[in-house]
Amino acid sequence: MSENPADIRAAFLARRSELEAAWPAMFGADWPTRARTGVLVGGALAVYVFGLYTLEFSPAVIFHGLWRLVDIAGLMMPPSPGTWERFLLYLDALGQTLSIALLGTLTAAVLAVPLGFLAARNVVANAVLHVLTRRSLDTIRSIDTLIWALIWINVVGLGPFAGALAIASADLAAFAKLMSEAIEAADHRPGEGVAAAGGGHLARLRFAILPQVLPIFASQVLYFFESNTRSATIIGVVGAGGIGLWLSEAIRVLEWRETSFLILMVLVTVAAIDLVSQRLRAAIIGRRG
Repeated sequence: MSENPADIRAAFLARRSELEAAWPAMFGADWPTRARTGVLVGGALAVYVFGLYTLEFSPAVIFHGLWRLVDIAGLMMPPSPGTWERFLLYLDALGQTLSIALLGTLTAAVLAVPLGFLAARNVVANAVLHVLTRRSLDTIRSIDTLIWALIWINVVGLGPFAGALAIASADLAAFAKLMSEAIEAADHRPGEGVAAAGGGHLARLRFAILPQVLPIFASQVLYFFESNTRSATIIGVVGAGGIGLWLSEAIRVLEWRETSFLILMVLVTVAAIDLVSQRLRAAIIGRRG
C-alpha cells in the first residue's frame, strides 16, 4: 500500500461512507463535549473582558505610556552613579543586598530540613502531624516576601536584618515543600538495604534518604539564592535595607541616570550569580556545566 499522503487521503475519501456506516460514533459530532468547551471558553473570555473593564483598560493610555517610557529610557542614558562617593555607597548597598539574600536563603534552608522530613508521607506515619505540617507550610507560603518584609520591619525595625528575616520566612515553607517532595520521590531500595542490615528508622533516614535528596536540595538552594537577590532588591524599597532603598530614592527624585546605573548593577550581579550557580548546580548533581 502506498504511503503517499495524497493516496491515503484519496483512499479514505473513496471509502468514507462505508467507514461512517461501520463506526458512526467515530465520525459523529460530540455535541456535549463541544458545548462544555464552548461554555468554558466563553466563561474565560467573559472573565477577561470583565477584568479589563474593572481595571479601566484603555489602549490610548497604553499608547501614551509607551511614548513616556521611551522618553524615560532616553533620560536614563548614559548610566552614571553621579560621583565616586555615590558609587561606593551603591557598592556597599549592593553588598548588603547580597548579604540579605544569602543569609535569608541559608537560614530558610537549614530550618526547612526537619520540616521537610515531617511533611513527607513516607517518613511521618502520624497522619495528623503530617496534615498539620503541610497546612502550616501552605499558610506560610501564601504570604509574599514583601508582606513579610513589612511585618518584620514593624518587629525589628528598618534595615537589612528585617530583610534577611523576610527572605527566610518566605522561603522556609517553599524549601520544606520541595524537600518533602524530593524525600517522597526517593528510591526506597537503599532504605530496605539499611533495614536488612539492622538499621532503624533514623539510620534509614540518615544513610538511605538523606544522601539522595541533599544534592537536589543544594541545587534548589543555589537557585533560590539567585532569585532572592532580586527579591532583596524589591524589599529594600520598603525599608528593608540594600540597594533597593537607593533605587527607590533615585526614582522618587527623578534621577534617571542613577536609576539606570543601579538597575545595571543589579542585572550584572544577578547574571554573574546565575552563571556561577549553574556551574555549581551541575557539579552538585554530577554533570559538567
